[in-house]
Amino acid sequence: MLAFLYGNLGTIVVALAVIGLAALAVRSMRRDRKQGKTCGGCSGCGGCGGSCHEHGACHSEK
Repeated sequence: MLAFLYGNLGTIVVALAVIGLAALAVRSMRRDRKQGKTCGGCSGCGGCGGSCHEHGACHSEK
């Protein structure tokens, strides 16, 4: 068992790093969504081309 871990240590470390980064990205996207920082279904105000602003779907007037 220990030989397997030593033999695959590099792969295990990289896999854990990728999983950690993916978890941080998902967490950030969920926080932004809860705080209303994204447009309806698009990937953010930069990616919507302004169409959600025309229809008032992105940011409500406060």
